[in-house]
Amino acid sequence: MYLLFIALLFTLAITDLVVGVSNDAVNFLNSAVGSKAGSRKVILVVAALGIFAGALFSSGIMEVARKGIFNPQMFTFSEVMVIFLAVMITDILLLDIFNSRGMPTSTTVSIVFELLGAAVAVSIFKLLNSDKPLINIVDYINSSKAITIISGIFLSVVIAFITGIVAQFISRLIFSFHYEQRIKKYGGVWGGFALSILSYFLLIKGVKGASFVPAATNNWITANSYLLLGVSFVFWTAVFQVMVMFTKVNVLRIIVLIGTFSLAMSFASNDLVNFIGVPLAGLESFRLWGESGENANLLMTGLSGQVQTPTLLLMFAGLIMVITLWKSKKAKKVTDTEVNLGRQGEGKEKFKSNKIALWIVSSATYFVDKISDLIPQRFHAEIDRHYMPKKKKKNPPAFDLVRASVNLTMASMLISIATINKLPLSTTFVSFMVAMGTSLSDKAWGRSAEYRIAGVLSVIGGWLLTALIAFAVSAVFAIVIFYSGAIGAILLLTGVAITIYITTRNHNKELAEEGQTRTSTSTRAEIPELT
Repeated sequence: MYLLFIALLFTLAITDLVVGVSNDAVNFLNSAVGSKAGSRKVILVVAALGIFAGALFSSGIMEVARKGIFNPQMFTFSEVMVIFLAVMITDILLLDIFNSRGMPTSTTVSIVFELLGAAVAVSIFKLLNSDKPLINIVDYINSSKAITIISGIFLSVVIAFITGIVAQFISRLIFSFHYEQRIKKYGGVWGGFALSILSYFLLIKGVKGASFVPAATNNWITANSYLLLGVSFVFWTAVFQVMVMFTKVNVLRIIVLIGTFSLAMSFASNDLVNFIGVPLAGLESFRLWGESGENANLLMTGLSGQVQTPTLLLMFAGLIMVITLWKSKKAKKVTDTEVNLGRQGEGKEKFKSNKIALWIVSSATYFVDKISDLIPQRFHAEIDRHYMPKKKKKNPPAFDLVRASVNLTMASMLISIATINKLPLSTTFVSFMVAMGTSLSDKAWGRSAEYRIAGVLSVIGGWLLTALIAFAVSAVFAIVIFYSGAIGAILLLTGVAITIYITTRNHNKELAEEGQTRTSTSTRAEIPELT
């Protein structure tokens, strides 16, 4: 039965990789796609390289699934297998439902609350069967680490949003919307600033997460991090200044593409644990159980130690993610949702307004008007001059390369800071809220503000709903498997498979209807009206 459980876990891991990439592709594709930094094929190639590199550097973060939320030494082998199976089945179900609706959600939040829900459910039954008071559940759950992870995740929403607003306002004052001429003056310094952050981010995220990098090298990088940052700034500033002076290369386009690689690598190295961390923990549990003489009552104390993930498994996971990135229609739909919420100017709104959005708009307008009254008129005129929009082109990008470079640079910087200080962070939350902050600061919402805010609230509400549903569903699934074993697991898997089939069929039907609508509209437009 346990061998069957392991097989199920790794089958689920492949499925989870597919639905996970479909959800998280928006994190690193949004800026490049929205600004049209390159063709979709070029952007996907850059992102695919980042994903594959990040997968190789993700070995060090797999411990979250093993001991980050619950204390494995308090559970037997049979109990942790129940927890892991319940978590994986729940994760696939939730992510697929969100992907089908085109709503980005956090795979980090999902996995954290799924582990918490299943572990709490199993802990309660252990306590009830042993006649111990339920207050002892604190011995089973790694509550301090869980609270740190959860609070860090949700605090990042506010920090990322404010950072996006401030950074974009400063950048727009420097470059304006007519940035082509100003690039010659400030392009070298801006490129040096952005690339020093991105390269430092790649170095910290990459080298520190790689199992094949010697500890001495990691220690040297940590001890000399500020020196590396300074040298990187000087080097990249010189490189970009030469480009600006002697070539016609658009440095902003380079920044956006490198930033796409950087965040794609972050996604793979940071979030891969969300997809394969649990199956790998299950495999390690199975190994420990086998060494113990197949004792199902063996306590999983061995999961508390350090375990290195085989590089071949990481390469295989990276390959699956790359293929999914190219093939997934749901990934494109999730990306389109975020690009649409951050686009410059008016257009068809996906979300309907509501009273909360209207209240936020009116309150913010009142607050901004009061602030504006305190600013001298000549500063108003100067700010308005920098925010003078360009003439509209046919089929323009959703936003320009200045905002795209700010999105990627600020998101990378925040994730780097969190990584250095070992703070938990959701790449989805950070990337999305930075993008929403820059779009607000860029006056992109305009008369559509209430609809855009309604959309942002819907996404954030989806995140909160994900946490609650993940906890509850995972707990219920754990109870089912706890009492019915392999039969219950197979029945749950069958139900999930049917759900995925239905959501995929409905999603394909929606795409076909949208295609017919566009074709019908373009055909009508070609018929001259009678006057």
